[in-house]
Amino acid sequence: MNGLPQAVLVRRGSYHDSVTLMRVSRALSELPGVRAAMVAMATELNVSILREMGFDVRDAGPGDLVIAVRARDPDAAVEEAGRQLTAAHREQPGPEEQPPLTTRSAAARAPADLVLVSTPGEYAFFEALDAIEAGLPVMIFSDGVTTAQERALKELAEARGVLVMGPDCGTAVIGGAGLGFANVLTPGPVGVVAASGTGAQQVTCLLDRAGAGVSHVLGVGGRDLSAEVGGLSTRRALRLLDEDPATELIVLVSKPPDPGVARAVSELRLSTPVVPALLGAGAPDLTHATEEVLRTLGRPVPEWPSWPAWRGPRPAPKRIRGLYAGGTLSMEAAAVAGQGEFVDYGDDAFTRGRAHPMIDPTLRVEALARAAETDVVLMDVVLGHGADPDPAASLAHAVARTAACVVISLIGTEGDPQDLHRQAAAFREAGAAVFTSNAQAARHARSLL
Repeated sequence: MNGLPQAVLVRRGSYHDSVTLMRVSRALSELPGVRAAMVAMATELNVSILREMGFDVRDAGPGDLVIAVRARDPDAAVEEAGRQLTAAHREQPGPEEQPPLTTRSAAARAPADLVLVSTPGEYAFFEALDAIEAGLPVMIFSDGVTTAQERALKELAEARGVLVMGPDCGTAVIGGAGLGFANVLTPGPVGVVAASGTGAQQVTCLLDRAGAGVSHVLGVGGRDLSAEVGGLSTRRALRLLDEDPATELIVLVSKPPDPGVARAVSELRLSTPVVPALLGAGAPDLTHATEEVLRTLGRPVPEWPSWPAWRGPRPAPKRIRGLYAGGTLSMEAAAVAGQGEFVDYGDDAFTRGRAHPMIDPTLRVEALARAAETDVVLMDVVLGHGADPDPAASLAHAVARTAACVVISLIGTEGDPQDLHRQAAAFREAGAAVFTSNAQAARHARSLL
């Protein structure tokens, strides 16, 4: 791979957002004669990845942009990267179109029902504080907010009578409108409070498959049910759904909560029944929790769709490697499989300076290439708005080329723009076994050992 010439250009103090950089990286990678390309901010993680790819990166800091290309004509590829970055910059609004500079000024210019904060973490706290003090509920998509800041925001929100969703809230659906990573869901009687983005997506996609629609999905951030935060947003979200006439049943989804906080939340007096879907030792997986929701509603539990792999006999696998984009899905799969090495590529450590793995497949493509023929690779592919518009186009070729046996949990609905059945067919043709239940995918991976 390192036989072709390479070019590495460092642009001092040149910033572009991670989605733009991911798109330019992908466009360069698809050019004829290009073997490897990465355009990224020179964060510590990105520099280490570039060096692992064989690029010689020197004297670059987090505020610098790196363009690295290995190709037959690397200089031409670098020039193309520059053209694309210039074009992306020209698409930014002009001075006369500049948006308001603060949340309060934006709310003063036009009425708002909700503020969505998606800025670097060190600024997210102040924008969220601005929103709460303006009396507006806020969804904090950003990570990088400290636990102490989160607690302060939620205490103020409780005093002002508004809801804080987040920080690091990746998924919400309010009155059918998706925010962040959101699947297309049929309206229905189930409300969801979720201290887990992909956990909420798994539960709601299964409910949609079973014909039980969703009223609202209120994300509260993965730390809300910790002892430090105390479930402040979970309590308010539960009360809001309890007051909603369209919600007949509530599902509470979370990564393993603090036992004391979970107990206190369960003791809330609500008129609407609540079904817990709380991961942890001895707790049911998310698929079983969803089936309990259906039984509580008096609805039949369907057979969750799956598509077996096409590949024939292979060497006996010896270990499971989890390559996940969703932290809760990774945690659930590790618990169900009972063994293996699991990496959550959606963790903050992997998303600083680059797009989320639901959008940018680069790190998982590289991990697939390193997998051995005695590995079972277990991974999630999450559909919906905000995610990769065609994940099979990005990942299926890597699945086909890997020496490992691949098992995929495909999280999505038939209404999602990526076309769930087309995605399943593409991954199956590439040699993967595909499941719509993450827990069933993990059990299948375990059975292959």
